[in-house]
Amino acid sequence: MSKALIGLIGGTGLGDALAAHMTDTERHLPDTPFGRPSGPILVGRLGRREVAFLNRHGLGHRLNPGSVPYAANVFALKKLGVRTILASGAVGSLRGGIGPGHLVAVDQFIDKTFRREGSFFHACGAVHCEMAEPVCRRVHGVLVRTARSLQVRTHPKGTYVCMEGPQFSTRAESRMHRTWGGDLIGMTALPEAKLAREAQICYSLIALVSDYDCWRMPPRGAQRQTLLEEIVANLKRATDNGLDLIRGVLAGKADLVDDECPCRHSLDLAVWTRADAIDTRLRRRLKILFQ
Repeated sequence: MSKALIGLIGGTGLGDALAAHMTDTERHLPDTPFGRPSGPILVGRLGRREVAFLNRHGLGHRLNPGSVPYAANVFALKKLGVRTILASGAVGSLRGGIGPGHLVAVDQFIDKTFRREGSFFHACGAVHCEMAEPVCRRVHGVLVRTARSLQVRTHPKGTYVCMEGPQFSTRAESRMHRTWGGDLIGMTALPEAKLAREAQICYSLIALVSDYDCWRMPPRGAQRQTLLEEIVANLKRATDNGLDLIRGVLAGKADLVDDECPCRHSLDLAVWTRADAIDTRLRRRLKILFQ
């Protein structure tokens, strides 16, 4: 595809809602050097923009966070013409001021994952991308400004601790994450954001707060079923807010794809291996990442 697309990655909550609002859709399931993506990618329109939508957890939410094929997902989106990704995902809050139902425009990450394919270049050579600012500053700014205009309760920054899962945190871990400076806890943002940087794609993340993590004790005597129903209701509210924000961003006039953005040149100085030392077949297979 020749025209640059906006990629939308939906996680828990927003995954099905985004697809339901798209029109003129076509399904694609690209092959990649890293296997198949989580599921079919819908290419179509959302408002006035052409987008490519991927449900991170696959049809029926069949993939747990550690089983998501992150490398295949990002590679497949790049292959279809995606140059900017707006991602979403459910999180727990590590801060009293970030309440259930709120949104957070994430600006930093702490990576606690350890089983996942974290780079496209392991078999190829030494490639070191800068990650000091792990989301696209330009697109992040568009999210924050749009949220203000929509009066959607959105925190303009937040540090996302990404754990391996699929189990939730122990209370000791949750308290530790707070001392680290974490604001949110989730399981899916990494290595997704790192792979987007390696693919020279602008990436920004909207976190949907479903509940407080276990550092905060539930009310005495609260029933588990009641707490679960509250979490589901909170996630539904955050999902509705997140959908409004994404639709507002796509309806706006801001340029979401900018080939002059530093994110679009993240590999310029990142490859440390000499070109003649890289297997020619591997170079051909990964060529699309350099576009």
